[in-house]
Amino acid sequence: MSDASRYEPQAIEQRWQEHWDSQQSHATPGPQTPAEPGDTYYALSMFPYPSGNLHMGHVRNYVITDVIARVARMRGKQVLHPMGWDAFGLPAENAAIERGVDPGDWTDQNIASMRSQLKKLGLSIDWDREVATCHSDYYRWTQWIFLQFLDGGLAYQSDATVNWDPIDQTVLANEQVDGEGRSWRSGALVEKRKLRQWFLKITAYADALLEDLPKLTGWPERVRTMQANWIGRSTGAELDFVVLDGSGQATDQVIQVFTTRADTVFGASYVVLAPEHPLVFSLTRANQQIAVEAFCDLVSRQSEQERTADDRAKRGVPLGVDVLNPATGQPIPLWIADYVLADYGTGAVMGVPAHDERDFQFARQYELPVKQVIIPEGADDRAVEGSAWTEPGVLIHSGPFDGLTSGAAKDAITAAAEADGWGTQKVQYRLRDWLISRQRYWGCPIPVIHCPSCGVVPVPEDQLPVELPRNVAFSGKGASPLAQLNDWVSVACPCCGTPAKRETDTMDTFMCSSWYYLRYSDPNNTSLPFSRESVDRWLPVDQYVGGIEHAILHLLYARFFTKALRDRGLLGFDEPFSRLLTQGMVQAITYKNPSTGKYVAPADVADSSDPRDPITGDPLDTFYEKMSKSKYNGVDPAVVIDQYGADTARMFILFKAPPEKDLEWDDADVEGQYRFLQRIWRLIDAAHVRGLSLAAPGSSTSPAPSLPSPKPLGQLTSSEQDLRRAVHTAISAISEDLDGDYHFNTAVSELMKLSNAMAEHLEASGDRIAIEAVQTLLVLLAPFAPHLAEELWLKLGGPSGVHSQRWPTADPHALVRDTIELVIQIKGKVRGSLMVPASADKASLERLALESEVAAKWLEGKVPSRVIVVPGKLVNLVP
Repeated sequence: MSDASRYEPQAIEQRWQEHWDSQQSHATPGPQTPAEPGDTYYALSMFPYPSGNLHMGHVRNYVITDVIARVARMRGKQVLHPMGWDAFGLPAENAAIERGVDPGDWTDQNIASMRSQLKKLGLSIDWDREVATCHSDYYRWTQWIFLQFLDGGLAYQSDATVNWDPIDQTVLANEQVDGEGRSWRSGALVEKRKLRQWFLKITAYADALLEDLPKLTGWPERVRTMQANWIGRSTGAELDFVVLDGSGQATDQVIQVFTTRADTVFGASYVVLAPEHPLVFSLTRANQQIAVEAFCDLVSRQSEQERTADDRAKRGVPLGVDVLNPATGQPIPLWIADYVLADYGTGAVMGVPAHDERDFQFARQYELPVKQVIIPEGADDRAVEGSAWTEPGVLIHSGPFDGLTSGAAKDAITAAAEADGWGTQKVQYRLRDWLISRQRYWGCPIPVIHCPSCGVVPVPEDQLPVELPRNVAFSGKGASPLAQLNDWVSVACPCCGTPAKRETDTMDTFMCSSWYYLRYSDPNNTSLPFSRESVDRWLPVDQYVGGIEHAILHLLYARFFTKALRDRGLLGFDEPFSRLLTQGMVQAITYKNPSTGKYVAPADVADSSDPRDPITGDPLDTFYEKMSKSKYNGVDPAVVIDQYGADTARMFILFKAPPEKDLEWDDADVEGQYRFLQRIWRLIDAAHVRGLSLAAPGSSTSPAPSLPSPKPLGQLTSSEQDLRRAVHTAISAISEDLDGDYHFNTAVSELMKLSNAMAEHLEASGDRIAIEAVQTLLVLLAPFAPHLAEELWLKLGGPSGVHSQRWPTADPHALVRDTIELVIQIKGKVRGSLMVPASADKASLERLALESEVAAKWLEGKVPSRVIVVPGKLVNLVP
């Protein structure tokens, strides 16, 4: 009796999850024996922060990677597919403050919860390689790597600006400062203060990071462009503007300005410093001191985004002193302004209002001179008055350089500056050294000791890890909790024994996530973070999958770590990730009141065809937006899995959109995938009732039977020919969709086509052809819906498990068609079709079309004046 109605995904999936948990070989990368590099495959998802709950973005990321890993295994690769937790960071510390819990306990609970949720998705993860960055057996090696950088001159201390809460007397992360520049907890206006901070010298690798981008042919062009722009290499000149005293005489002080537009220096009518520039207060005249101090205090409360926004007025204050324009020999005023940043270039710019939009706005506001020195080629001197001409052109009012084009003038003026001693050619980067200090508790401790006699002393390697103390009191006020633990802070200097102090800053969480992909290759190594043998075996990562939001910082830092560790002799490759897939966001229907700006939960919208605010009655805007708790548009993966099963969730995620595109959640499409899996269940159940079996004769453990060579197509029935062609078309198309540029959505479509062909032809086909079709369908389905495929494989007696089968290869002979459908057009309009031999030449196709019933009906005895034949497709008869 058929049990087709008994497809119960939850029961099936739970059974197979328990089985796979007990049979770790399902998830491991294969036999743990040495393998040639070509035999290995490393599939990696960006590891998550353990917030406690999966969201649909997680599901999409990990399901995509799981399909890639499963297919690689079935193609004979030894696969590394690990998972871990990016577990340090501010949310755990906030939880400690708000809930009175230990950050470590809170994090471990969240990890356990999310691990359980991930297992329900049927991910073929090797959990034996799991890491958590907050555990000392991991961050010990983060500290070890930091000491490698310190020894190599890549880690150093310097003063840097931080966000300071004047009420709570504590340093704030950028995310703890709201859009109005106020502290998230106290509400105080945040100030900018200088603190001693730790940096990594990533700028030492700026050229290498930029020049190696073309090697990353497996990365999206968009990501490579974003990284290049972030590094921001620009060639220009550093020009010297000598400071004048009160009587107009030159002093020994010089303001150095970096510019990419040396061709405009004759038009510089002022120089402007960042308010944080170290010379500001020493150069300010007494009568301007109060105004300058007040302005600097005001700017200290602004974010960088506020200061540089295009739509904000540019504000500044003169210092009361002039500098000498080195090109003209004329004095020009020295100002400070909010739109100049201390950490870009030299923290000083020359103001050229006629040829820079920001300078033009500033000059107009403060009535500073606007001197035009470049005009479009062929234009007169007044062609661009009243605005900033920012394009290249021809120089005017520039002395001996008049008439030169902008490009030629840049080189000529820079050469003259070098010859006369007032400038040099300079390469400048937008990239800044990486500030890794965090004045917080829940992070990796920086393993150095500050000794009054010896200075900065690294913690000896045999004393690593420097562990975070537990059960720390949190208030969110004052210094970092670590700085308040005197017993932890006070130690003897490892070099001289003098009483000394531990470093109380912890590391940026990006430090931990910049090398985790290396630890996965050797997670149980207690002597080193990884062995050279392990990383040489598995690395670089063959396929990395993650969100586009990590396209710059995480990927840039990981690339930097790889190059720095290579130069320390620890790695033998230049780049960490061979291929990168940046999956799109998961979006859902979102309702927002345009009058109040508030979001409304879909459950509170009574009529989706006329959505209105349930409180005010206002009409609501309806659109798709990234799922978010704050927008009430999130879909809980657990709810979907409980209702439809994990395989349905996987199929929907893969089918709804190409992986790099945003995915719009639709309950109807989820239901559609559920119905598709039910159809497969019924299809295989019918094959089971018929008595088809995948078991090899006389064995329950041998691989699935190898089918005998098929008879020529001419010896098969029409149904058998059609079915076998559908089988091998699916193999060919799906294999192509899962190779290189991934098209999971079209691969699922091909599975649907194959199941439709089986529903039409399976019953009329002999056992051999039917078994081939069933076997192929389940093997092709396995990476997408692993639980159902395994259940149905077992149902038909398949040995060894469907995930142990080799990926099928298409038989080209099966794809050959004896006949094709030829479309008949009359004057370009389709009027019918007929079946013709696939091998027919153009003359035969023309003859068959003219003899057809379609031609007889529509031509009515007329002889066509023209016949257009497109072989394999159509014949167009033109009367």
